[in-house]
Amino acid sequence: MTVLSFDEQGVDVVYQDVEFRLERELIEEAIEKSYPNVTDHEVLKIVDEDPTLSGEPRRIQDIIG
Repeated sequence: MTVLSFDEQGVDVVYQDVEFRLERELIEEAIEKSYPNVTDHEVLKIVDEDPTLSGEPRRIQDIIG
């Protein structure tokens, strides 16, 4: 299971019991969108090649509100 914790500057990730941080700039470069408009599903796809996606994608802007 992958756990994502979003804030204004990036995302804390727990993936296969490994904790790491994806900085805002890295996410924007990888997705080619401004950070607030990136979705949680897009971030999951950076972390996991074949993620289990459930529910509707949510924009980071809406998550950190």
